[in-house]
Amino acid sequence: MERKVQTKIKGYRTVDGAGVSLVRVLGNQTMEEFDPILMLDSFDSTNPKDYIAGFPMHPHRGIETISYLSRGKMVHRDTLGNEEAISDGEVQWMNAGSGILHEEMVPAADRLLGVQLWLNLPAHEKMSQPTYHSIKKEEIPEVSFDAGKIRVLAASYKDIQGYKGEHWPIDYYDIHFDQEGSLELSTEMDDFVMIFTLLGDVIVGDTLIEEKTAVRLTPGTSIHLKSHHTPSQVLFIRSKPLKEPIAWAGPIVMNTQKELEQAFTDLQTGQFIKEKAQY
Repeated sequence: MERKVQTKIKGYRTVDGAGVSLVRVLGNQTMEEFDPILMLDSFDSTNPKDYIAGFPMHPHRGIETISYLSRGKMVHRDTLGNEEAISDGEVQWMNAGSGILHEEMVPAADRLLGVQLWLNLPAHEKMSQPTYHSIKKEEIPEVSFDAGKIRVLAASYKDIQGYKGEHWPIDYYDIHFDQEGSLELSTEMDDFVMIFTLLGDVIVGDTLIEEKTAVRLTPGTSIHLKSHHTPSQVLFIRSKPLKEPIAWAGPIVMNTQKELEQAFTDLQTGQFIKEKAQY
């Protein structure tokens, strides 16, 4: 049974952080429809003034942030003592868990191109130990097909294994199509499946999806993707819906209003960080 387009969300230009111009695609208006993906921001600029102010130190609790840079550079620093950079084709994966402060600074590059996802955590993992992991180019398997390639950013493609998250299952592929490329992927019937058109337009089934658009697909066992006259780059995400209540304010996502209020009380009273840096 082939999956079709269920919901289509076109991104819009906004500003976040200390003045970073970005395309916001998913947010608190789409959190139920795209469960467990809470947010998707896309970066695409050849003007460093759009992004070099970066994202100064700020808190998170209850989510994982997954940043993928197809082009450019990002420098991460956090209260666990991590300080590391990712660049072209690499991934920054942070579990905020019980609470973390971090910053993401974005040095000038010829082009900044990528996305950040917020992956919701299940209730029993909301207060898990925070962690940070960078996935370097050499750790990302690439699989060629007739008209392009798949970069396995997370989990697996067929028998090819990439990085595996620890808290909630997610398959994450960066799919590159040649000018007339096409690909069919298999899925379990009830998986949550979405795509995001990072570069170029693609056709899903018989529906044209424009660049910088997120699409949730109907249930099914397969998906057919095809580039639309030009080379394109598509991010494919497969996961399981959490189907849990969401209490969300700013950078913190919990299950109840009481938990949310406790998080902000912890911030105000210096109790937010449960795990200290290890030196």
